[in-house]
Amino acid sequence: MSVSSINPATEEVIETFDPHSQVDVDAALAKADQRYADWRLTSFDERAKLMENAAEVLESHVRDWAPAMSREMGKPLAQAEGELKKCAWVCRHYAEHTEGYLKDEKIKTNASQSFVRHLPIGPVLAVMPWNFPYWQVFRFAAPALMAGNVGLLKHASNVWRCALNIEDVFREAGFPVGCFQTLLIGSDGVENVLRDRRVRAATLTGSGPAGASVASISGDEIKPTVLELGGTDAFIVMPSADIESAVETAIDARVQNNGQSCIAAKRFFAHEDIYDEFRDRFVEGMKALKIGDPLADDTNIGPLAMKALRDDLTEQVDKSVAAGARPLLEARSSPDKGWWYGPQILEDAPDTAPAAHEEMFGPVASLWKVSSLSQAIERANDSPFGLGSSICTAAKAEIEMAIRDLDAGSTFVNSKVASDPRLPFGGVKASGYGRELAADGIKAFINRKTVSIA
Repeated sequence: MSVSSINPATEEVIETFDPHSQVDVDAALAKADQRYADWRLTSFDERAKLMENAAEVLESHVRDWAPAMSREMGKPLAQAEGELKKCAWVCRHYAEHTEGYLKDEKIKTNASQSFVRHLPIGPVLAVMPWNFPYWQVFRFAAPALMAGNVGLLKHASNVWRCALNIEDVFREAGFPVGCFQTLLIGSDGVENVLRDRRVRAATLTGSGPAGASVASISGDEIKPTVLELGGTDAFIVMPSADIESAVETAIDARVQNNGQSCIAAKRFFAHEDIYDEFRDRFVEGMKALKIGDPLADDTNIGPLAMKALRDDLTEQVDKSVAAGARPLLEARSSPDKGWWYGPQILEDAPDTAPAAHEEMFGPVASLWKVSSLSQAIERANDSPFGLGSSICTAAKAEIEMAIRDLDAGSTFVNSKVASDPRLPFGGVKASGYGRELAADGIKAFINRKTVSIA
C-alpha cells in the first residue's frame, strides 16, 4: 500500500511513495553487512573528508530542502533552514573530533601495555521521528559513520521525502554505497530488522510506547540501544531573573517547532514575587505570535504536523480546562484546511489535569505560582519524565541547587534547553537512557575493547 506525504497547512497530498518490500529490506541489510566489512577499516582521515563533504552537500541544498521540509511537516521556514545548517555543524564536529574522542585510553597495570581501544560494532538501526526530520538523523549518523559503523534509517512515514534526501546527502558526499541507507518501512517492519543478526544496535527518538517496544525487542536479542523519548520540561523563573529576557526565552522554548519538541519547555513555574509580571508579559508575548503559512518569513507558528496531533492536543486542553485549568488566551480562528492550533497558556492546572503531567505536543504552556525554589523543584520533579530543565536566576546558590536537585538529563541556566554537538544529550526516567552527541554519543555504539600486552 502506498504512503502519502500530506501538507499539514493545506491537507494536500505532496507526494506518494511505495514502501520497500521484504526483498528490498533484505537486500539493504546484506548491502550494509558487506559495506561494514571494509568501511570499518577506513582511516579517520578518509571518513572525515567524506563527512566534511556531507556538510557541504547539506549547505548547498538549504534552499531546496528547507521549503520541502516545511511543506512536509509544517516547520516555519527559518527554522527549517537552521535545522539543515545545524546538521552541517554536527557533521563537521565529528569530522574534526572523532579521532580524539576515540583515541586509546591507556591504563597502568602490571602488563607492559594496557589500554582500551574503541572499535565499531556494525550496522546500527535508527528509528527516527518527524519533528526534526534531518537533525534527529544526523546527530546519530555523523558519529555512527565516523566511528566506522554503517547506518540504517527507519524514518516516520510522513517525512519520507526528507528521509530519501538524507540518503542522497551521503551519496552526493561520496560515501561508499551501503554506508547509509533509508528503509521505507512502517512501524510494523521494525521488529524484523531489529531481530536480524546483521543489525548490531538501535537508537530511537520518539514516544514512550515506541521506545519500550524497541528496547524490549533489542533486549530479547541482547543488542544495545539508546532511547530519547518524551518530556515535560520544567522552566523555573526566580525573582532575581531578568524578567524581560526570561519571558522571551520562555516563549521561544515553548513554541519552537510549533511546540512539537521533546525538549520544549512545557511546565512553567514562576516565583510569587514576580509571578504577576511574568504571567502578564508571557500572555502578551504569546498573543503577539503570528500563525500562518510556514513558508512565510514572518510566521512564528505553523500547523501541527498531523491531524491526530491536533485532535490529541485539543482533547488534552479541553480535559484540563474541565478539570479547573484557566486558559489565559482566547482561541484563534483558523483556516478551514490544515491542522492548526493557536498558542495557549493554562494557569493553575490541577494535578488531575493532563496539562499537569502529560506531554503537550503543541504551543500550549502550563503555568503555576510557587513560593520557593524548593517548591518549584518539587513540582518539576513530579513527572514521569526527566529530559531537560531550565531556570532563570542570577543567584549562584539557586543555580547550584537547581543543578543538584532537578531530576533531568540537563539543566540550562538563563536559556532554553537545546541540543549541541559539543554536549551530551539525553534524559532519565521515562525520557529514556543513554546519551547522544559529544564523546558520549560516539561511544554509544562502540566496542570498548580491553587490550593487555604482557
